[in-house]
Amino acid sequence: MKPQLPPLIEKYVRATNSHDPASFVSLFAADAVVDDIGREFRGTGAIKAWSDREIFDVQVTLEVIDFANQDGEAIITAKVDGTFDRTGLPDPLILVHYLVVKDDRIVRLRCRLADAKKGN
Repeated sequence: MKPQLPPLIEKYVRATNSHDPASFVSLFAADAVVDDIGREFRGTGAIKAWSDREIFDVQVTLEVIDFANQDGEAIITAKVDGTFDRTGLPDPLILVHYLVVKDDRIVRLRCRLADAKKGN
């Protein structure tokens, strides 16, 4: 059974899965920060360039496995699919997305491999 997601988090997943970059970027605050497995992108311009290259050009989709709210973060665990190079990646690829939301916008997104520690 698919976990029940808060509206903004549902929009994040839907924008990713429907390959809608404009809707995706609109979910982020102007000064938001994305930390994608140690690579940091600041502001919507950098987030757009990152998401175009890393999400939309390779048609990433998310299959949500679990959702939790913990310590002020919305935490999505999802199976990730797409046309990206899978060399060296676990199969299946499970990523945990840690989202901090303020004023109905994502202000911080951290993506980690499911077996990686939260603070890494």
